[in-house]
Amino acid sequence: MAGPSVVTGERRRPDSPARPPRPAGRRRLPSPRLLLVIAVLTTVLGGAAIWLLYGSEWLRVDRVTTSGTRVLTPDEVTDAAAVPIGAPLISVDTDAIEDRLRRALPRIDSVDVVRSWPHGIALKVTERKPVLLLEKDREFIEVDAEGVRFATVSKPPKNVPKLQLSADRSPSLHRFGIDRLLVEAVEVARSIPPAVASRTRTMEVRSYDSVSLELNDGRSVDWGSSEKGKAKAAALTALMKAAPDAGHFDVSAPTSPAVSGS
Repeated sequence: MAGPSVVTGERRRPDSPARPPRPAGRRRLPSPRLLLVIAVLTTVLGGAAIWLLYGSEWLRVDRVTTSGTRVLTPDEVTDAAAVPIGAPLISVDTDAIEDRLRRALPRIDSVDVVRSWPHGIALKVTERKPVLLLEKDREFIEVDAEGVRFATVSKPPKNVPKLQLSADRSPSLHRFGIDRLLVEAVEVARSIPPAVASRTRTMEVRSYDSVSLELNDGRSVDWGSSEKGKAKAAALTALMKAAPDAGHFDVSAPTSPAVSGS
């Protein structure tokens, strides 16, 4: 007599179809209700952020700070910037402020307009520095290292050479013009050693390749053209150390410089 059979595993009816196996790695998609809740929350948070940036009273401009000024005053810069006090900080057009400052104040070489959250605008100014002065009608036009004539002042700044253009009879004037000779003078000014530049009283441009310097102590320098400026600066520095009592230095040919006088 056969004993009772033992049935293991899941029991199912003989006529019921087998369940297909669940694919590996398949995830259950979120329900439509959950998707709706997420969409509503995203819309609400986005609207709140827009209101906070543009509509609230919290993130609005209430102060303007200025740094980097040397000749200009902070008030001059602030007035020219015309930052819209009370406007939403996020809406302030920083590029427009930079343009206004450059047009109104040519002394400004560059300016960074920075949002200073939560309530400020910071104006970081870099002013142009004069390397030469053009005297006209008892006033002085300041010229920077790029040849830009950016300001007219009644009192000349200290340690900036005055430029004398005496090229009336020079062929260089007809060939290059005053503006081109001014560029040459600026190039020379950029090459003069700082210790010499601070003691240079005048720079005379007689022609394209004839530029000379007169120092505060009466000594003079023949520089020549603006070419080979670094070599001429090195030669002049060496000559002044080797012959400190000389009255005249010639570095127009930097490979064979010369001194004279004492």
